[in-house]
Amino acid sequence: MTPVRTATAPFTVTAARDYDPEVSALPGMSLGRYEIDLTGGEAARRLFAAGARHVTLPRPVDVTDPADAAWTVRALSFVGDLTSMAIAVDWQIHTGPDPDAWRHYSHLHPPTAVLGTTDPAATALAWRTGYYICKCVFRHGPGFVQVRDRRYGELRRFTIDEPEYHEAIEALTDGAPADTVPAPVLADLMAETLALRFGDHVWWAPYRVRRWSEAPLVI
Repeated sequence: MTPVRTATAPFTVTAARDYDPEVSALPGMSLGRYEIDLTGGEAARRLFAAGARHVTLPRPVDVTDPADAAWTVRALSFVGDLTSMAIAVDWQIHTGPDPDAWRHYSHLHPPTAVLGTTDPAATALAWRTGYYICKCVFRHGPGFVQVRDRRYGELRRFTIDEPEYHEAIEALTDGAPADTVPAPVLADLMAETLALRFGDHVWWAPYRVRRWSEAPLVI
């Protein structure tokens, strides 16, 4: 199965050489604007190779707006790819009134603002306090995909060896229309919150592990 990527127009981010925005404002630290017209993983690798350690998204991600679903899955996937490279991300997310909705995204680099909640400041603080790299990741082995997920307070491990699930994960890497994934496979992934649906698009939540913050068996 050839992956069907989410049809979104290229978007522009700004990048800087340092994690600290104040340092990035110093002469020679800005890398300027980059148009993202590649897959999220390839774009993140190129930004890292160019020296980027801080990236700013062009607009908020509203997971409650079905009409903006294509941007939502594309942006979330890109933030995941940046997170996997330990690149800081300046972004905002609108999660709606559910006080626990942010936990689905808590493995991503903490946003500068969590919008739509009853207590945005407390939610943002909880996200920052509980964040660490590799909180929800996947890796490929010989004939299997392994997922490690600690978003909900305990380690959940999944070993996936069925070819149709591998194809679905590949299709969803940058987000994809829901109808490109077999319904039974999608239902299984969504039941474990490994895939989340927004309108007519679906996002694969774990990001590919690229650098362990601790020994793998610890994480």
